[in-house]
Parts: sequence; C-alpha cells; structure tokens
Amino acid sequence: MSKLEVAVLVGSLRAGSYNLSVAKGLQALAPGGMTLEIIPIGDLPFYNQDLDEGTPPAAWTAFRKAIAAKQAVIFVTPEYNRSVPAVLKNALDVGSRPYGHSVWGGKPAAVISASMGAISGFGANHHLRQSLVFLDMPTLQQPEAYLAQVQNMLDEKGGLKPDTAKFLGTVLEKFATFAAKNI
Repeated sequence: MSKLEVAVLVGSLRAGSYNLSVAKGLQALAPGGMTLEIIPIGDLPFYNQDLDEGTPPAAWTAFRKAIAAKQAVIFVTPEYNRSVPAVLKNALDVGSRPYGHSVWGGKPAAVISASMGAISGFGANHHLRQSLVFLDMPTLQQPEAYLAQVQNMLDEKGGLKPDTAKFLGTVLEKFATFAAKNI
C-alpha cells in the first residue's frame, strides 16, 4: 500500500491531555506513506436518533465525512471509571448511525490506552475493543499498547521520550502492515 490515511481519535478533551500528547507524538512517528489526522470529537452533540431525522447536526455530518474519508482509525484514550470516556463512546455512536450507514465498518483499528495509573487504561482498552467488534473494525492485537504512568513517558514539552517513541513507532509499523492486509 502506497498511502494510508488514518483518523486518530483522542478520548480526552483536556487541553493538557497526556493522550493528546501521545496522539501528536504518533503523527510525528508515522512511517512513510502513512498520514495521521487527529479528528476532534469534543463538539459532537450527544447522539439522539431524533436528530438524525431530517437534517442532522452539522458537527455529526462533518465528523461522519471525516471518518469516511479515512482508511483506518487509531484510538488514543484514557480510562474513566474502568471504561471508555463518554466523549469517545458518543463519537462511536454518532459514526455508527443512522442504522445501516456506519462509517466504521471494515476500517482497521488500533487502540492505545494511556493513564497516569499503573493499569494503563486496561478497562477502557478492552471495553473499546468490544465495541469495535460490533462495529466490524478489525483491530490490531499485537503489540498491545497500554501506557502506564504516561506522565513519565513525556518530556517537559509534552513530547515522547525516546523509549516511548521507539515503542510507539513499532506499533505504527505493525499497524501499517496490519491495515494494508485488512483494507
């Protein structure tokens, strides 16, 4: 595959989000032929089927078009209460509707969870994977990407430290190969 366009969704809205720093780091590490675009999800109104009748909210339409234009998706997320942050779940719901018009189906995915704690967003990572199965998104299994104590993996400017960059570079290389086989 000569070109792979990847959407990156970040499950944290905080301006100083560690997950956003990781996502920006991924952009810098993208192997040749891969481009990563962070697609904002914070302005999406909560999914309500009533709003899909007639003219859906402009933010939904723009989001759906942005995801549809990409070949693959990488999710970078913290864990909230042992699950996926509401903003990320809402993005999945908005993109999967109206029924029969999901923008997710068949797109290869990767999940990177990062948290300040020791269990590295394990619960969010696995809850998200359950949704991706239903959404028909083949998901990279190895290497697993759980970033525990992520605050120690970033430098004072929010950039990835060398060991973290090396690991995430490997994840991206594997994902490029995986995506090429699953598109």
